Amino acid sequence: MNIFILLTFFVIAFLVYATTRPNAFRIERSTLIQASPEKVFHLINDFHQWQAWSPWENIDPTMQRTYSGTPQGVGTIYAWEGKGKVGAGRMEITTARPSSAIIIQLDFMKPFEAHNIAEFTLSPQGQNTELTWAMHGPSPYISKLMGIFFNMDRMIGQDFEKGLNSLRLIAEAEASNSV
Repeated sequence: MNIFILLTFFVIAFLVYATTRPNAFRIERSTLIQASPEKVFHLINDFHQWQAWSPWENIDPTMQRTYSGTPQGVGTIYAWEGKGKVGAGRMEITTARPSSAIIIQLDFMKPFEAHNIAEFTLSPQGQNTELTWAMHGPSPYISKLMGIFFNMDRMIGQDFEKGLNSLRLIAEAEASNSV
């Protein structure tokens, strides 16, 4: 009986501890690209370009993609549905400041529902561009619980780093071809 009481105490303490975790999250990574902000901007502002650099595009070869709204910039919509880790969701560009920033409403439907904001900030650094990719949003209770066991910054941050590296390689290749 004492073991049951002790186990119950630890479970309750664990559940209460989860409530003390932050109510929001932010994941951010940056890279320096040897290309102008203009060369980098178009790779993000047009969802059709994402297949070349996004770290999630090749996880599920059966993933279905739907493009709607405007061809690029504000109002561009990209929806996907796949299996496993890819899940289903929708992105819409809500802000597109040429060569400086793109803000995207990011809505996941599967494997879990979440509504976040993705931001791409481009800062000229001489003839180069510092590109920062960030995602932020609320942390509901279930995310707080998962966050005790999984480091979301490390997990998603690795995907951001992979995507930024791919985007950097493409932008630098385009920049060197146009010289």
